[in-house]
Amino acid sequence: MHDANPLDVPAPPWDYNPSAWRRRIPICVLAGVAFVISAYLALYQWRLIGAVWDPLFGEQSQRVLDSDVSHEMQRWLGVPDGALGAIAYLGDVVLGLAGSTRRWQYRPWLVALFGLLVIPVGGVSALLVLTQFAVLGQRCFLCLAVAAISLTILYLAYGEVWASLQYLRRVWRRTRNWRSVARVFWGRSDADGEAAALEVR
Repeated sequence: MHDANPLDVPAPPWDYNPSAWRRRIPICVLAGVAFVISAYLALYQWRLIGAVWDPLFGEQSQRVLDSDVSHEMQRWLGVPDGALGAIAYLGDVVLGLAGSTRRWQYRPWLVALFGLLVIPVGGVSALLVLTQFAVLGQRCFLCLAVAAISLTILYLAYGEVWASLQYLRRVWRRTRNWRSVARVFWGRSDADGEAAALEVR
């Protein structure tokens, strides 16, 4: 099994291993905090709690969560945006903990799935913050906190996603064979993939 490999090998183009636990655990912790905050906001949007704590902007938070933009998103998504965020951040935790410290090489599909979850969530969070300022003229402390956490996660996760994509690119440049790239992507043993793993181009 590849995932049993304990070596903390650098992932070109970086001189460090972006799949190392010391880099993934902070992402999981931040995602866990964002999950708790998003779930709390969803409880208000579902009217399971009567108010939202905000040490800076007071009732502006509730106006943001009760805005026409929020209700329109809930109508389109079927659930409050807070609940959708909570699900996404929980996914960040699960996918952040999955796989070994060599998953950038041995499980590119897992890293790609992680990136597909992290990147849209970061973008949507930034968009919602801009909407608060530009459209609503209101501010929500916890919403801003979640957005900041989401962008931080995006920054921290970028290195692993890029390393895995660059690895697949090196496999392609070495083989010019999509089947070989596909085998490597799905974590199947491939001699060309092993040879391309530590090449720096």
